Amino acid sequence: MSYQSMKEAEAEQVRSAAPPSPEHIFQTLNAYQRAAALKGAIELELFTAIAEGANTVAAIAARCHTSERGTRILCDYLVINDFLTKADNTYNLTRDSAVFLNRHSPAYLGGVTRFLNSPHLINAFHDVAETVRRGTTIMGGEGAMEPEHPMWVDFARAMMPMMAPSAEEIATLLEADKGEQCKVLDLAAGHGIFGVAIARRNPQAEVTALDWPSVLAVALENAQTAGVADRYDTLPGSAFEVAYGADYDVVLITNFFHHFDPPTCEKLMQKAHAALKPGGCAVTLEFVPNDDRITPPGQAAFSLTMLGTTAAGDAYTFVEYERMFRNAGFARNELHDLQMSPQRVIVSWK
Repeated sequence: MSYQSMKEAEAEQVRSAAPPSPEHIFQTLNAYQRAAALKGAIELELFTAIAEGANTVAAIAARCHTSERGTRILCDYLVINDFLTKADNTYNLTRDSAVFLNRHSPAYLGGVTRFLNSPHLINAFHDVAETVRRGTTIMGGEGAMEPEHPMWVDFARAMMPMMAPSAEEIATLLEADKGEQCKVLDLAAGHGIFGVAIARRNPQAEVTALDWPSVLAVALENAQTAGVADRYDTLPGSAFEVAYGADYDVVLITNFFHHFDPPTCEKLMQKAHAALKPGGCAVTLEFVPNDDRITPPGQAAFSLTMLGTTAAGDAYTFVEYERMFRNAGFARNELHDLQMSPQRVIVSWK
C-alpha cells in the first residue's frame, strides 16, 4: 500500500469513528467562495505583494490599493485554505503560492483564471441537475467543441504555463535531445507548447500545428518566442476535416480525446495512424483514471467537467483508450505517469 493510500485509509477510519456532521456538506455548498477568493487575490496581485515584502495588513492594503478590512479578511481566509501562512499578524506565502502565484516567479500560473474561471465554463455548471437528466451539456450544440469557440483562444493564452512541465516531460520521453531528424504533427495544438518543446530541444525537428486560425496565432507567437518559428508550420481547420499529410514520426494529441465519444476518438486516431510513417508513434496526454473511475480523484473527477461542457466527452481509462487505439490500428500502447502533472501519457506505436 502506498503512503497516500495509507493516509487515505487512516482518514477514512477517523471519519467512520466520528458522529455524522453536516460540515462537509456546508463547506462544499460554499466552495464557490474559495474559488472566488483565490481569483480575487490573484487579480489584486496579493501574492506578489507579499513576495515583495508587504506582509502586514496595512502594507498589503497599500500595495494592492485595497481596504484594510477587506485585506485582513481575505488574507485570513487564504490562510485557512492553505494559500498563506500567518504568524504574529504577518503573512507569508506557502511553498506552492511562492512558486505558482507570485507574478515574478517563472512558474507563475495566475493567468489560468482567464480560462478555468471563464463564464463559458462556469455557466456550464449552473444547473447540474438538468445536465444529468439530459446526459449532455446544457451549453447547446457541441458545447465547448462548437467550431472556433472563442474560449479556446483564452485557453491558448492562459494555460501554457500550466502545460509547460508536461511538454518538457513528453520531449524527454521522446528523446528529443538526441537531435535526430523528426517530423511532428501537433493536433489541436492550442498554445503549441508541446510541439515547441520538442523543436526547441531538437534542432532537426519540424513541427506542423493544427487548430483553428485564431488559436494558431497564439501558437505561432509562442514558437517565435522560443526561436523555432522557422521550423514551425501551421495547418488551420478542424482535426476531423483537414488533410494531415504523411510520414510523420510523431503525432501529438494532447488534452483532446476527452471531448468526444469513443467512436469519434477512434476516427481521429485512425487519421493519426494513417499520417504516421512505419514505426512512428502517437502521443496522447490525458486525464486517465483507474478502472474504478474514482481514483486518482483529480483525474477521475474530470469526467464531470466533460459532462458539463461537451456533448459526449469523458475521462477514459487506459483499458478504454487501449481498445480504441487498437481498433484504430496501433499495435502497442504504453502508459506513462508524469512527475510534474496529474495527467498521464499514452505512447501508441504504429
